[in-house]
Amino acid sequence: MTGPVPELDERASACAERIAASEEVLLASHIDADGLTSAGIAASALERAGIAFETTFAKQLDADELETIATHRSETVLFTDFGSGQLDLIAEHENRGDFTPVICDHHQPADADTEFHCNPLLEGLNGASELSGAGTAYLLARALEDDTDNRDLAALAVVGAVGDMQSSDGGLVGANEAIVEEGVEAGVLEANTDLALYGTQTRPLPKLLEYTSDIGIPGISGDANGTLRFLDDLDLDLREDREWRCWADLDGDERKTVVSALIRRAVASGVPAEKIDGLTGTTYTLVGEKSGTELRDASEFSTVLNATARYERADVGLAICLGDRKEALDAARTLLGSHRRNLSEGLQWVNETGVESERHLQWFDAGDRIPDTIVGIVAGMALGSDGISREKPIVAFAEKDEEHMKVSTRGTHALVRRGLDLSAVVGTAAGAVGGDGGGHDVAAGATVPKDEIEAFVAHADRLVGEQLA
Repeated sequence: MTGPVPELDERASACAERIAASEEVLLASHIDADGLTSAGIAASALERAGIAFETTFAKQLDADELETIATHRSETVLFTDFGSGQLDLIAEHENRGDFTPVICDHHQPADADTEFHCNPLLEGLNGASELSGAGTAYLLARALEDDTDNRDLAALAVVGAVGDMQSSDGGLVGANEAIVEEGVEAGVLEANTDLALYGTQTRPLPKLLEYTSDIGIPGISGDANGTLRFLDDLDLDLREDREWRCWADLDGDERKTVVSALIRRAVASGVPAEKIDGLTGTTYTLVGEKSGTELRDASEFSTVLNATARYERADVGLAICLGDRKEALDAARTLLGSHRRNLSEGLQWVNETGVESERHLQWFDAGDRIPDTIVGIVAGMALGSDGISREKPIVAFAEKDEEHMKVSTRGTHALVRRGLDLSAVVGTAAGAVGGDGGGHDVAAGATVPKDEIEAFVAHADRLVGEQLA
């Protein structure tokens, strides 16, 4: 098979052959949007190939979780969106004969290996920007093709990549871009240059523009009345039955008029050119989904998924990935409402409380005020808001249990280009204080003892300084 990422053909094929030879597979996956789409892709491919499987999810793959996985007594365990960083722990079970691991992941591998391991980092590709966990699972699905070539699953792979923050204003790159091309060819995706704001499918226009906090246009961003005045001055009919339309409802000429007016306002207000450029970018549309719904846009789809498993309803997220547009989608929308409130309250708390600024990084300790499952999302949203610089990575702490803190770190792609690698920072700093962690250059996480927060910050600050020197 020649897949969309030739560098990983051999690894994907080896993993597929092992899966195809298995009588039963346990599919174990992470709980974020990338993990859920990874599981959705793998589950669809396994079902189409007639391979019996069960599914389990975990927010962290550690020694205890692996012991639980071993009790399933499945001959093959397929790990998606995690596993590479836990190769040493997995090897213990493999050597004991508990199961044969097949790993489709994109995180930094531990200092060990296994026979069936598909990871872009092993072939010199960037796992933080060129291929997500869902993308790696997609390669497995393509190699496992039976009556179908599984190209329709490219849409889920793109949702996973977007949800994993791999898309910049210019869109997805590298191996991800090759998957986009397959999705377009299969008729399940469209890639367009459009307004690059969250909520183009579902938010009424005033709210869509009011929430342009990343751009910061005076008189529009964060200004409800100013936004209404701006829209009323455009000489466009932007209401239908007295209700504001959404961006997805506008035709091409109407969109051009709004964007042009936004750019003029931003320029006149002195908004930096790089922020103005961020008003538009590459967006991804799932053409099989109903227009005006959360699942039509890859970014909004990923947020729906984040609102499920992070609140212990991975079953709902997986059902949506597998096509349930009734009960599961209704449940997800309810969870999404709670998720948005939690994010809003968390962001408000961070903005009101502020952050501690070290020489090379900034940080906050949310304690039990923000759930550990979403503190990383809040940290990423906080970057660039008032008093929180985008010139330093941000480190967030939240209570995980009575003895441990969850650490979530976020940077920017500009900092990564200067040398930032949060995976290395977090892994080294956590190890130095008796914890463990890893992830990607632009985003990483860890678990550390509660009484080691300041020591972790000191180690991390020094390491970031060395990287950016």
